Amino acid sequence: MVPPPNSLHRVLPPRLTWHRGSEAGAAWLESLPRLVEQCADRWSLRVGDPYPDSYVALVLPVTTRHGGDAVLKIQYADRETEHEATALDHWNGDGAVRLLEHDADLHALLLERCSPGTHLAERDADEALGVLVALLPRLWKPVGEPFMPLAREARHWSRHLPSRWERAGRPFERDLLDAARELMHDLGESQGEQVLLHQDLHADNVLAAQREAWLVIDPKPLVGEREFAVAPIVRAYELGHSPDLVAHRLDRLTSELGLDRERARGWAIAQTLAWAFENDRVLPRHVETARWLADRR
Repeated sequence: MVPPPNSLHRVLPPRLTWHRGSEAGAAWLESLPRLVEQCADRWSLRVGDPYPDSYVALVLPVTTRHGGDAVLKIQYADRETEHEATALDHWNGDGAVRLLEHDADLHALLLERCSPGTHLAERDADEALGVLVALLPRLWKPVGEPFMPLAREARHWSRHLPSRWERAGRPFERDLLDAARELMHDLGESQGEQVLLHQDLHADNVLAAQREAWLVIDPKPLVGEREFAVAPIVRAYELGHSPDLVAHRLDRLTSELGLDRERARGWAIAQTLAWAFENDRVLPRHVETARWLADRR
């Protein structure tokens, strides 16, 4: 059954609480009990307790009116999640979870449930890399609008990175900041063929399933060149965090996928620093990864 509004507050996953760092995020957290009830009413769902590892969105197991298992995902709406439903619709289950229903006003998605749903990160790191190498080309569909172009997103990162760096107390050297901004400009303006990209594809966003052995979840879609797609995997600290392991992932991914290693390295530096902040707090492992990549060619 659907949790009563007050009880949902008690079972909210603790990893969601970072949203309280902004006024909009805090308001979204307060709205969740109402949004869950609206989704349950609209799609006739029986709703269970949220998954404890919900971090950006609230994700809950549900049972549909026909007795089938599914997942309800209520998004915190931002530029990165804006076209998630459209990306899943384009993939149509090819290597990714299927979109069953979507309500744009509620920012809610009803999704295929992966069973057993274990994370790819729980497997051996090199085995996980092999799975990701096999999945990536299946996601690279030729697309255009409405997806955000990577070049435009890179300009956004470059424009806002200095102020985020200042607010966080200048947590790393200015030379690294300037190098990342230069990469954002140069790479963004000189790309190859444009395809649909999952800009947060790492081993915790791939789940074991029955329809296929592994399925991708949680796209934050962009349209851009293939070399960008390996950035979140290169920095995926769940697969090991050291200079040698980061270099190994970059080398293996670019070699087996036939990608330009230097462009992939540049995109990994650029996006890793762009995503190195949570509100006004820096994420140290992201900074370390960017430094390692900048130091090793």
